[in-house]
Amino acid sequence: MKQQRTRVKVCGLTSVDNALAVEACGVDAIGLVFYRPSPRWVATDMAAKIARALGPLTHKVGLFVNASAQDVEQVLAQVELSVLQFHGDEPDSFCQQFKRPFFKALRMQNGVDIGALMATYPSAAGFLLDAYKKGVPGGTGESFDWARVPKKCARPLLLAGGLTPLNVGAAIEQTAVYGVDVSGGVESAPGVKGIDLVRALIQQVQRADQSK
Repeated sequence: MKQQRTRVKVCGLTSVDNALAVEACGVDAIGLVFYRPSPRWVATDMAAKIARALGPLTHKVGLFVNASAQDVEQVLAQVELSVLQFHGDEPDSFCQQFKRPFFKALRMQNGVDIGALMATYPSAAGFLLDAYKKGVPGGTGESFDWARVPKKCARPLLLAGGLTPLNVGAAIEQTAVYGVDVSGGVESAPGVKGIDLVRALIQQVQRADQSK
């Protein structure tokens, strides 16, 4: 049976022109960060412009960290998001109330039973596995031991954490995940993606898929 191709999400876009250039590289999803402490935070009005500019088949993913339900609803009222991504301590009941597919980010802290943690989110469309760094909810630029990625999972897994054009191929070959989520590894500055880096990453993903 033919292997499914690896999906690519580029997260942390902050301008329309940069988002369109990234989309043109052939990514599947664009991530918009609604977490103010992040250097990739984007204001709601700019996020709305980015979402409107992107094509209808490109997923617009909104990233939240322990936001209130009111804050999430305010963003949804203005920004056309197709998928939500929660990076905080949000329980399943909170994540599912917005009537959008959602990914729950899980940080790969040593000693954590990832399978048991996944079971507490029965409504999740999938999970994003990211490196653990105390006090940092994501975007650490660090990787974790990919051998810890579950080999069999009933729901899609996105791999994040320190991915670049130099290591994404090896990551896919080792984990066979549904998709990869990249941010700092393709940046020329926080919130600004280097298009040559994005193209190089896409090329390496395609090569890894062809070798499956």
